[in-house]
Amino acid sequence: MAKLIFVNLPVSDLERASAFYQAIGAVKNEQFSDHTASCMVFSDTIHAMLLTHDKYQQFTSKKIADARTTSEVLICLSADSREAVDDVVGKAKAAGGALDPTPQQDYGFMYGRSFEDPDGHIWEVMWMDVEAAAKAMAAPAHA
Repeated sequence: MAKLIFVNLPVSDLERASAFYQAIGAVKNEQFSDHTASCMVFSDTIHAMLLTHDKYQQFTSKKIADARTTSEVLICLSADSREAVDDVVGKAKAAGGALDPTPQQDYGFMYGRSFEDPDGHIWEVMWMDVEAAAKAMAAPAHA
């Protein structure tokens, strides 16, 4: 069985956050969603659990970080092409996200951009040509 990842994120407005993630391509799994949580599915193995602050506090006694001012985590999703990277980031902008809070990356064989969701959580979207990356890593360094 493939391992699954569930990224748990505290959100200040569950309805707004759910709409944002749906706008960028995630599908809401109603079976694991209620008035305190939304399970947003990116793929068979990647899920984001959007939790109200009260619900999130049931899992930790630590203070919830304000992701707009404190870095808590950088989450990266893979994409199938450079165009797909730009497409997801474009959808994030249209849904009210902030674009490119981290530097864009363009190494020819690898391309990445990022966005912030309405609560300030940073998501990176990355495409890589695996064969070209292997060749670049195997090439001798030039002085």
